[in-house]
Amino acid sequence: MTGERLGGRFARLWTASTLSALGSGTATVAAPLYVASRTDDPLVVSAGAAVSWLPWLLFALPGGVLADRVDRRRLMVLIDWVRVVALVVLAAAMLTDRAGVALLYVVLFVVNTGEVVFRTAAQAVLPAVVPRSRLERANGWLNGGTQVTQNMVAGPLGGFLFVLAAAAPFALNAGTYALSAVLVGLLAGTYRAAGPRTGPRSARAEIAEGFRWLLSQRLLRTMAALIGLLNVTLTAAIAVLVLLATERLGLGSVGYGALFTCMAVGGLLGSVVGDRLIAALTATWTVRVGLLVEAGLHLALAASRSAVVVGVALFAFGVHSALWNIVANSLRQRLTPPAMMGRVGSTTLFVAAGGNCVGALLGGVVAARYGITAPYWVGFAVAVGVIAATWRVFDRATVAAAYAEPAAVDTREPVTG
Repeated sequence: MTGERLGGRFARLWTASTLSALGSGTATVAAPLYVASRTDDPLVVSAGAAVSWLPWLLFALPGGVLADRVDRRRLMVLIDWVRVVALVVLAAAMLTDRAGVALLYVVLFVVNTGEVVFRTAAQAVLPAVVPRSRLERANGWLNGGTQVTQNMVAGPLGGFLFVLAAAAPFALNAGTYALSAVLVGLLAGTYRAAGPRTGPRSARAEIAEGFRWLLSQRLLRTMAALIGLLNVTLTAAIAVLVLLATERLGLGSVGYGALFTCMAVGGLLGSVVGDRLIAALTATWTVRVGLLVEAGLHLALAASRSAVVVGVALFAFGVHSALWNIVANSLRQRLTPPAMMGRVGSTTLFVAAGGNCVGALLGGVVAARYGITAPYWVGFAVAVGVIAATWRVFDRATVAAAYAEPAAVDTREPVTG
């Protein structure tokens, strides 16, 4: 098992994913800067976040159906080229001073809609690209590439490029998507969902089928529910973190940014050593300890006035977040029938996005009514309740059975060319 390599096909997929994350990150930083240069209306500025999140709620479930109906590699290539065209139009309009906030938001909507479907298809492709025994390492590498480029490099790079020219970050993003399209297009083989089909069915029927299957799997449905619930409390916490940093921790803008760096560094470390750490601890204890870390983060944010303590807590949370993603994605890829890989993955994304949207609203409401630390005490109470309710779900026997269960259908097609 240890001799199996991730292989050349995964190298292309990883490079495409990492380049895309770099481009997306620079555009994410530049978009609000551009809006702020055109207007000081808080509603118009905040609308950018809504435009970015809305596609996850509208298209996550239909995107899973699409990923299960067509060749996933070709779908990813098509999405990348559509996004290239949209970003080139935006960059050209900015260079000629014809771009407005409305055009930017239309392009962001198109790009994020593509991201929803692209990510679903990419997660469904992965088990066909790497050996089953190497899913943890592959997911760790994918997560690590995103951590470095999107969460560490893209921020300062996007700001620097925007100073040079407003169109530059978006032009770079178009270039990274074009390179991604070429690299994904070079993946050998076919990546159409395997398994029998019973003839034409409505998208609603196929979504319902994937949802019912997910509900029938105790381990996966619990993890999906936890992702949605814990995203509510985490996003609520992050939404008002800037106020906590300035009012309680006495940090300025640089210190506030350093808190996110702590989390990103932890995420990178977790991604790099994730597969080895999970093998040493077992997936059971990786999940259980992670839930304890989640509770500890909220407690530290609620009770501590030390920036160092909060930074350490965010670093530990970053490690936990990376490990959780590796375990959750790998388990889903191991257990889900190939013909439903897209729909089950997209259902999880939908639940996670819903949690993010609710949390973004809830954090401000709770803090405004009950005080700046209230969202963190709520998060701590929810995390403790989750630990008590789900501790036995992730017992060794259940998780070991999930890892030992062979794939129902070989998802890897014969490679040609």
